[in-house]
Amino acid sequence: MNRPERWQATAAVEAGGPATAVAQLTEMVSLPAADFLMGTSDAQVRYLLTREDWAKEWDDRNLFLVEQPQHIVSLPAFALGLHPVTNAQYRVFIWETGYRTPRGWIGFDFPAGLDDHPVVQVSWTDAWAYCEWLSRATGRPYRLPTEAEWERAARDVDGRIYPWGQDFDPWRCNTIESGKRGTTPVGLYTPGGDSVSGLWDMAGNVWEWTSSRLMPYPYVPDDGREDRAAGGQRVARGGAWYYSRKLARCTSREGLLPSYVSPALGFRVACDLA
Repeated sequence: MNRPERWQATAAVEAGGPATAVAQLTEMVSLPAADFLMGTSDAQVRYLLTREDWAKEWDDRNLFLVEQPQHIVSLPAFALGLHPVTNAQYRVFIWETGYRTPRGWIGFDFPAGLDDHPVVQVSWTDAWAYCEWLSRATGRPYRLPTEAEWERAARDVDGRIYPWGQDFDPWRCNTIESGKRGTTPVGLYTPGGDSVSGLWDMAGNVWEWTSSRLMPYPYVPDDGREDRAAGGQRVARGGAWYYSRKLARCTSREGLLPSYVSPALGFRVACDLA
């Protein structure tokens, strides 16, 4: 099977005056148009409650309700960032725009040694500000992915539970079971933790903002859930370093207020393909 096309976003960025430098802002993975299974089936719930040896409590069963019913969604081609936006990438945005820095940064810089870690402590609004700047800098229409796009990229088209297959493996992602106690460099778990499309960190490390409002399934893109101006919670995907394997599944949905920030919450960018 051929790997999806990869390409890099570049932009001429001011570097301390009239001189310019080309900043490698992010590597993108192109995904073809496809129909895919979105959400968790009753059979998968039964499988997880047994195979994953989860406590068979009401809370565990309740966890899946927001992910049902499973249904087919058709998506056009799009591109998604190979990995979450890193501190180093976000710093270019800060330096170019003077945008406010995330909590924990010192002046206009992040703590030493975290260049290739996902940027965290960014709200949904902050993530959109980065996308808008990247669009202006590159001339491409960057944005946050919809939750349907995110899930299709994570699980491909066969309805798998984790990006690599049906069963959890702590050696393939950064969750609480991995014992890392913080974010890890993007791509640390490649290729074992990659999705079918070769995307990094689609399970664990940091939650990732999507554009979508938290609304019941089935996913219908024109029912108001993709209205950027509407209120309500927005969906984050992927799980994170201090959450369990339960939330690192491809179908897990977390509703958060757009102003929310966390040391376990970041984002990756998407782009339309004409």
